[in-house]
Amino acid sequence: MIRRVNAPSLFPPPTYAHASVVEAGTRLAFLAGAVPLDAKGEIVGPDDPVRQAEQVIANLREQLAAVGSDVAHVVATDVYVVSGEPSVLSAVWEVVESSGLSTGPHSSTLLGVACLGYTGQLVEITATAVVPEREGGR
Repeated sequence: MIRRVNAPSLFPPPTYAHASVVEAGTRLAFLAGAVPLDAKGEIVGPDDPVRQAEQVIANLREQLAAVGSDVAHVVATDVYVVSGEPSVLSAVWEVVESSGLSTGPHSSTLLGVACLGYTGQLVEITATAVVPEREGGR
């Protein structure tokens, strides 16, 4: 259903794929950015990008479950981090790697940005996932 591809002429990616190919007829879910808010709408982990990344992954898992998918079926992500420091981006990426998202591995882009939508927000992840067929149909 999902084929991960790395271009042999390019530098091999450490924990992601250059591309993910999904067969036609497969259901896809395009998720809005997962953000570091708790159930009350409050920022989790103020000034802590790693803690925010953990909350974002937890929220992403909830979004995926709501559409009948999970992190193993994510084919692409964009990871946004409010920082220009490679060490901060790397720390957030370690959270992404340990979450199971890179198991595929999925295709991903990691970006340092100036700001995100909520006051105090440091991390956001958008995702595209395959919604697997359930027993007995969709």
